[in-house]
Amino acid sequence: MLSWNLLHGRSVPASGRDLYDEFSELIASWAWDIALLQEVPPWWPDRLARRAGAEARTVLTSRNALLRVRRAIAVRWPDLIKSNGGSANAILIRGERVSEHRRQRLGWWPERRWMHAVRLDPGIWVGNLHTNAEAAQGVRAAQALLGWADGAPVILGGDFNVHHPALPGLSRAGGNGVDQVYVGGGAVADGAPHVLDRGRLSDHAPVIVGVRAQL
Repeated sequence: MLSWNLLHGRSVPASGRDLYDEFSELIASWAWDIALLQEVPPWWPDRLARRAGAEARTVLTSRNALLRVRRAIAVRWPDLIKSNGGSANAILIRGERVSEHRRQRLGWWPERRWMHAVRLDPGIWVGNLHTNAEAAQGVRAAQALLGWADGAPVILGGDFNVHHPALPGLSRAGGNGVDQVYVGGGAVADGAPHVLDRGRLSDHAPVIVGVRAQL
């Protein structure tokens, strides 16, 4: 599992230009089966998936009204518009067929937050989220995912905005800072997490977490 918050496609310090090529090159080059991405420019997920040889599922999150206008500004001046360029969460999948995609709203204020999840053909459910700094949103997401899975293996990851939240029914598989992966229903951690080098891209470090599902 790869989990990474893309900071709306920006770098730290600011680069002053569109960085799709740099982000997509790194994501495509890393070894992962499932990538959980947050704060993704809404026009990126399908392109990222094609570049990485993957399939994408997306949910729009916050600030997506008048998206064509936001996109035009964000592509030209990404560090001026920042998060107002619009945002999405995306799940990229390599090598497995997606049989279902569901969404669960976690909150409206101060930002619109969602958890979305895919059911893979082997019967595994994989959820992706970006919460406010509220442990209750993570709990709500875990409850929804476990309910959809109905005893099947589950994986829930993303940017929780809190360190090591307690999620009933799930155990922590690994992560880095607020970027974490949890498992349950027969899915277990497989090896130590590994933080990847992303250079100046984003203010979050991408993290790989090994997971093994027992069907």
